[in-house]
Amino acid sequence: MSQNKSLPTTIALGVARGGLEIRQFMRQRESVVFTLAFPIILLAIFGSVFKTTLAEGVTFSQYFVAGMIASGLVNTGFQQLAITIPMEREFGSLKRLRGTPMHVASYFIGKSILVFVSMAIQVLLLLAGGMIFFGVQLPTDPYKWLTFTWLIVLGSAASTALGIAFSTVPKSGRGASAVVSPVVIVLQFFSGVFFVFTDLPGWMQQVAAIFPLKWMTQGMRSVFLPDSFALREVAGTWETERTFLILMAWLIAGIFLSIRTFKWSRD
Repeated sequence: MSQNKSLPTTIALGVARGGLEIRQFMRQRESVVFTLAFPIILLAIFGSVFKTTLAEGVTFSQYFVAGMIASGLVNTGFQQLAITIPMEREFGSLKRLRGTPMHVASYFIGKSILVFVSMAIQVLLLLAGGMIFFGVQLPTDPYKWLTFTWLIVLGSAASTALGIAFSTVPKSGRGASAVVSPVVIVLQFFSGVFFVFTDLPGWMQQVAAIFPLKWMTQGMRSVFLPDSFALREVAGTWETERTFLILMAWLIAGIFLSIRTFKWSRD
């Protein structure tokens, strides 16, 4: 009976923790601006500078929005958590939480809720800004919206799990940003966020294919770009099924590493 009650309690505590995480995040104006507004700023810069047409019906802004949405999954999930958790650990916040009845799974659920809400707001802002200022076209095929939905859910979950797992790498909260941010920036350049992926050197493409961001960007391109553009991908197709399997594998790996390596304190 106690085991039957523990799961609902863990979920309820996780949901409550998620609400608290959102309120705390909204009070940090710098984090809100950087997390939510920074992608819009990049869209404004790149959309204004690069006005070329990559293919019939594909402007650079259309291509860039797909990449920025995928990149947002990594920014709000992996990067944000891999930086903030070490800070919480250093300030003793996690150690105090450890002294409460809250299970570690509830903590993970709370962080997942924060990431998903932040990502949803960011996507809405990107799509609205792209449509209003740069003529970005939204897909009309319901299948593409289905693909978009599972990419958001699976991508957010994988990024969250990997961010929690990577949070043990920085030795201190103060140095977390210096450790995490370069990793994300390099992956963004390698994964076709800022440039057409097939225009990158072959070795960059091979390195990028190891990591989930490349598959998230490719998946988002399959949603926002016409199917004819798939011929410009490395495999000549969107590889939707392969994208799903690779992201699922990274999610499982992230959950496993999070459970095995997560630390409540620096000790």
